[in-house]
Amino acid sequence: MAPEAGSPGAPVGASGHAIASAEAHSAHNYHPLPVVVATAEGAWVTDVEGRRYLDMLAGYSALNFGHLNPRLIGAAKAQLDRVTLTSRAFHHDRFAEFCTRLAELCGMEMVLPMNTGAEAVETAVKTARKWGYRVKGVPDGRAKIIVAANNFHGRTTTVISFSTDPEARADFGPYTPGFEIVPYGDLTALEAAVTENTVAVLLEPIQGEAGVLVPPPEYLAGVRRVTRERNVLFIADEIQSGLGRTGRTFACDHEDVVPDMYVLGKALGGGVVPVSAVVSSREVLGVFRPGEHGSTFGGNPLACAVALEVIAMLRTGEYQRRAAELGERLHYELGLLVGGGAVEAVRGRGLWAGVDIAPSHGTGRQISERLMARGVLVKDTHASTIRLAPPLVIGEDDLEWGLDRLRAVLAD
Repeated sequence: MAPEAGSPGAPVGASGHAIASAEAHSAHNYHPLPVVVATAEGAWVTDVEGRRYLDMLAGYSALNFGHLNPRLIGAAKAQLDRVTLTSRAFHHDRFAEFCTRLAELCGMEMVLPMNTGAEAVETAVKTARKWGYRVKGVPDGRAKIIVAANNFHGRTTTVISFSTDPEARADFGPYTPGFEIVPYGDLTALEAAVTENTVAVLLEPIQGEAGVLVPPPEYLAGVRRVTRERNVLFIADEIQSGLGRTGRTFACDHEDVVPDMYVLGKALGGGVVPVSAVVSSREVLGVFRPGEHGSTFGGNPLACAVALEVIAMLRTGEYQRRAAELGERLHYELGLLVGGGAVEAVRGRGLWAGVDIAPSHGTGRQISERLMARGVLVKDTHASTIRLAPPLVIGEDDLEWGLDRLRAVLAD
């Protein structure tokens, strides 16, 4: 249901105090919208003053199944009464099932669980290099990984070493070598960059932070062909695009492509706990030996319990179908805005869209703030773009309500 009439104003009272305190005592590594969320359910959040907002960002896809999803909260509560952490020094009774079910969902054989998406990307990089040395026979210290311009794979030191975003890189050097950057969507450039020392191609099937950029048709299939022919691993970073967001289980599914390795995160933890994983074949993940890589919290019982419920929900296909059906409505309505002077372009797939705002109508940040004032939460990227990624459980009426607010803001 939509919130009652009346739009939220400037942050005052409890909101203003909380924001001022956060600004004073936390590092300014984010620039959040001036809303202070206190409670949430489904696709809606409520701030400390009781104002309700439609969440059309869903934690950058971490909340694919909505806030406080009963099945996921139930799984977490049940596990909290049993055991939450053992470390990987011991086995626990949820680990084997988690690895088995996730491998099955991906059509793979082995799982290496971690916590955050950036951790999983770092794990994929280490895996590819070790595979290159032990299996492919690349000379020690010579392994190369091809990545795409405008990528976003996290913010660790290694990952920003192959970022093309000045904000992510500035003042954090020296940078980690071993990466070659090619234009996203340019198969010719990618193929030309492959050498005998190339061990992997690491790509987002859809680039989220770059503005929800969808590659040209058959690009992913072409990458799959080139990597197979040249004995190179194809690593698909599906941290944002995977687990139902685009209307399929994985964004790679739209081209019937199966990579050598999936990198997963965000929605795998159901918006409850951080859960990530690298999923691949026995040949690839089998290169690790005890002591070579690990994580105290990776694959902990609580994480496995929640992720197992996420996997069970995805196995029904219900959420993928919902994202596909509501995504058609979303993109049709957004497409009607192009050419009217306020919107220059719309991209995306499923319940995921990047909307480029015409400079005459404001920056992405300004549009996000105006939408917040009307009860809708989105977030900007790269100055002129807003991203829409509502939870897959959003109702049709709520989606239309949110789009109405967007139309009103753009008309203003």
